[in-house]
Amino acid sequence: MKLRILYHGNCFDGVSSAAIFTKFYRAKVHQGADVSYTPTMHRAGNAFDREQFDGDENAIVDFKYCPDGRLTWWFDHHQSAFLTPSDEQHFIADTSGKKFLDTTSKSCAEFIARIAKEKFGFEDESLAELIEWAHIIDGALYESPAQCVELRSPALKLMQVIEGEKDPAFVEQIIRMLTEKSLDEIVASEGIQAKLKPILEQHWETVEIIRQRAVSERGVVSFDLTGTGIEGYNKFIPYYFHPEVTYVVSLSQSSFRTKISVGSNPWAPRPRTHNIAEICERYGGGGHAVVGAVSLKPEDLDLGKKYMLEIIEQLQFKE
Repeated sequence: MKLRILYHGNCFDGVSSAAIFTKFYRAKVHQGADVSYTPTMHRAGNAFDREQFDGDENAIVDFKYCPDGRLTWWFDHHQSAFLTPSDEQHFIADTSGKKFLDTTSKSCAEFIARIAKEKFGFEDESLAELIEWAHIIDGALYESPAQCVELRSPALKLMQVIEGEKDPAFVEQIIRMLTEKSLDEIVASEGIQAKLKPILEQHWETVEIIRQRAVSERGVVSFDLTGTGIEGYNKFIPYYFHPEVTYVVSLSQSSFRTKISVGSNPWAPRPRTHNIAEICERYGGGGHAVVGAVSLKPEDLDLGKKYMLEIIEQLQFKE
């Protein structure tokens, strides 16, 4: 029996969701299931390669819906959970009782754990710490920007490894460890420590580059990371240096996309008034009310710069 889990790649909540679903599935569906994992990333157009659904059962966690008949299980919590209205209608018509959406949940990990308990009678106390941290990280429920940027806790160190790791096979090892070990044990392991040192060095280099490039104007801090080789960054760095802003907009480029990231400051002195998911949807992206992104083709850098300026203009306070 083979289970294929597609999860939101390079995301602490996505990785946590994959681990929690694995434990639930083996406890309540098929104890001896052979589980394989595939990271899924937002990109221009269709987010899936259909050959990825190669299991006897296939699951997507913390990512958009796919109306493929081979998709067995689905859990998501994003406002922009559907690529098209027909995808949403396909979900609504589903009667399997194995596909779930809750856009009010701060994390998909918490959502899976809640559904597993309420509908299937599954609860595992060993997952409590992981669920709590996935909820804090994906819900941006930090005490301050410094807590996240300075990365003092094991969970935040592991988050940084997950977000910066380019080898899916290593992230798969992390998922498997999360089904068996505590966060402290995982972060203390030789493999994670070997990865952590250069990742932390890169993190602090990125912190400095963002400090230099960030421009704050009328409630929005923005910066362009193209040409730096930086594909992703700790989303709370901008608020570390600019606590006065309400929003952040950045541009980055990788081998598979040009990305506009849009976020809101949880500690902003002036509260958020825009729904970021709705703004990103206008440009083919999506996300949550408080954070989102737009993914374009990697060669569409000029278009990305144009969209970035338009989004900044929409978010800036007019006074």
